[in-house]
Amino acid sequence: MKKEIITKLHADFEGLVHTEPHSEVEFWFARDLQEQFGYSKWENFAKVIDRAKLSCETSAASISDHFLDASRTVEVGKGAQREINDVMLTRYACYLIAQNGDPAKEEIAFAQSYFAFQTRKQELIEQRIEELERLNARKKLSDSEKLLSGLIFQRLADNQSFARIRSKGDEVLFGGKTTQAMKKRLGIAEGRALADFLPTITIKAKDFANEITVFNMRKTIFPSENAIADEHVKNNKEVRRALTASGIKPETLPADEDMKKVERRLETEKKKLPKTAKALPKGKSKE
Repeated sequence: MKKEIITKLHADFEGLVHTEPHSEVEFWFARDLQEQFGYSKWENFAKVIDRAKLSCETSAASISDHFLDASRTVEVGKGAQREINDVMLTRYACYLIAQNGDPAKEEIAFAQSYFAFQTRKQELIEQRIEELERLNARKKLSDSEKLLSGLIFQRLADNQSFARIRSKGDEVLFGGKTTQAMKKRLGIAEGRALADFLPTITIKAKDFANEITVFNMRKTIFPSENAIADEHVKNNKEVRRALTASGIKPETLPADEDMKKVERRLETEKKKLPKTAKALPKGKSKE
């Protein structure tokens, strides 16, 4: 996500926060956040809120502490006003909504990090968004590898074919360095996946090459392992060509943090949120 987009979203969310005067609890109105979360229709956003309430209940937190029905008077044009139903949301409620939203929306990716932190330091939010992007890319790569592996097994009925074909693709993508050579260069222990230590750009490159191979395997019959390998090598070569045209050589990029550590850290943050979240004051239902 571009820095200027993060800066704008940060300012937008900051401008929507309210503070309850007696308890100093921060809260947001759901109607205000609808557009900020990337939803044009209230009906669709309301469904996400309902899923977030279920997540709140599952986490053993009280729904009424974090989601409070409210009514508000809003202007509808030419000085006219009308009353609408709304929901007051704590920071934790907003975080749960983000977790249950559409992960493809940039606004959701930002909100997941924004509301995860009690602090509002933008640099921490930017760092967490990058971690989430890398984690999501890794999961997507795992999915495309499973899909490709399944297709190869259907065609060849050989459990080892996928590993050999993937290795040949890696060798092309990494400028002649094999998977094992890359693991050695990056200091990756035996038994660990190379992709768990790759930067986001390389993970996405591998995933893109997989997706092209899957697409072509679905429309063309490749009669042998060599034929599939040739197709996969070709696709990795094209992806590498696009990267190198932008000055990116995958084999020269440094290792990134162990993906397992990143995943554990993000999971730990999730578990801490219910314990630190402040509840909405009871009895307050109007703006």
